[in-house]
Amino acid sequence: MGCVLLVVHQHRDEALKLAHDAVAWLTSSGHQVRLPPEDAIVLGRGDLVIGEPATGRYDLVLSIGGDGTMLRAVDLVAANDVPVLGVHVGQLGYLVETEPRDYVAAIEGFFAGSYEIEERMRLEVAVDGLPEGALGGAALNEAVLEKTPLGHTVRLRVDIDGEYFTTYTADGLIVATPTGSTAYALSARAPIVAPSHRALVLTPVAPHHLFDRTLVLRPSSEVRIELASYRPAKLFLDGRELATLHEGMAVRATASPHPARLVTFTRRNFLDILKTKFGLNDR
Repeated sequence: MGCVLLVVHQHRDEALKLAHDAVAWLTSSGHQVRLPPEDAIVLGRGDLVIGEPATGRYDLVLSIGGDGTMLRAVDLVAANDVPVLGVHVGQLGYLVETEPRDYVAAIEGFFAGSYEIEERMRLEVAVDGLPEGALGGAALNEAVLEKTPLGHTVRLRVDIDGEYFTTYTADGLIVATPTGSTAYALSARAPIVAPSHRALVLTPVAPHHLFDRTLVLRPSSEVRIELASYRPAKLFLDGRELATLHEGMAVRATASPHPARLVTFTRRNFLDILKTKFGLNDR
């Protein structure tokens, strides 16, 4: 028997109902169940709440929701190399593995050892020059430095591996992983990169610049983006706001030593997923 951390989409009734069922089934099957504080409140199960941050030892994270819930689940435990199993109660579902009707069989298969781990590169991000000191984080999809909602374009100086590359005047810059190439970077017309690759994908957002192409860099590269204008910019990691930057502050991004570890039972065909999500089978 194992210890399972359950992470749930807090605004989908179907996900909440399935989470209650999963807690009951896991407990009756002899597993320990833990919940992040915010999930415990929504489910009314304060008796299962974990500490903050999630430093306990878990055998599995069960994510019930869509890709956003998976991102949150991965962020909680990736530094401890805990595998994450996604149950699809959402919309896109690039990251999730199984459907609600199959979640019990999936958990049983995991604890029986009948599974594979698919590793996905993550970003490690640090912010230089904040008055309160060093700040950092990680992302499975992307780090985005962009203008404030009511602001104008910002000037962003880019250095790659310690060498100056160029300065963009743009709405922002995206540093994505291959997994993130089908997230925000996709809307900025970046290339779609198979998630098994390891690379940094640097894409400008609405650049006022003759050079508007995406750069695909080695995962060992470090991208440094310095705010080179008086207008502030905001840094987001997987859609979560991390910091507001002012002139002279900078973001550094490179590959994290801790990849996401996603549970899978059959080798996922990325092209089939793309065809399904984009409706290419109907053409």
